[in-house]
Amino acid sequence: MQRTGGEQGSAVVEFSWLALLLMVPLVYVMLAVFDVQRASYGATAATRAAGRAFIIVPAGLSEDEARTRAFEAARLAMKDQGMELTADQLSVTCDPACLEPGSTVTVTLDTAVPLPLVPDALGGEPPAVRISASHTEPYGDYREAKGTG
Repeated sequence: MQRTGGEQGSAVVEFSWLALLLMVPLVYVMLAVFDVQRASYGATAATRAAGRAFIIVPAGLSEDEARTRAFEAARLAMKDQGMELTADQLSVTCDPACLEPGSTVTVTLDTAVPLPLVPDALGGEPPAVRISASHTEPYGDYREAKGTG
């Protein structure tokens, strides 16, 4: 029995459409994961840099100047990952007091990473993934108290 040529070449077309339907969502998910990973790495590096910058402030500088240095260090670390940092995303807390022997400094960063390629035409808040990082840096028991100037 001989076949008619009605289905010749349709496998290539079906494979092409199936590959397109599967690859587009896969590429989108990969873009989103890469953005979240980049932000997560940046947040971790930013909190670590801010904690260290706060601790090593030169003698005679005030606590406010130490906070400014910490923010600038965190901003630079986030900028290295292509992200902007605002002052309300970073918080620096000290326990029991800042720049005193035996104290600790905890830097916390909270931000949101918007999902890629979501148009503004949808309205409302764009969907985003929340990222949070924290780093605690000890000041040391046998160091000179700073920040009193």
